[in-house]
Amino acid sequence: MTHRSFLYRAFRLYYDGFRSMTLGKTLWAIIIVKLIIIFVVLKLFFFPDFIGQHAEEGREAEFVAGEMIERAE
Repeated sequence: MTHRSFLYRAFRLYYDGFRSMTLGKTLWAIIIVKLIIIFVVLKLFFFPDFIGQHAEEGREAEFVAGEMIERAE
């Protein structure tokens, strides 16, 4: 009897579980599409590159430090 590692056994558990899914595959596809929408599309529209627009090239760290000090006072 061979002793297989925990990682291999965990991988096989999930692999066999996903392989035998029917409705679960559709649900996982919906989850992945929703995550793509949340993290890609919404980031583009609602979270602009504020530091890149307001700081000079190569001086981003100084800009952030100055903003933090200014807002803390």
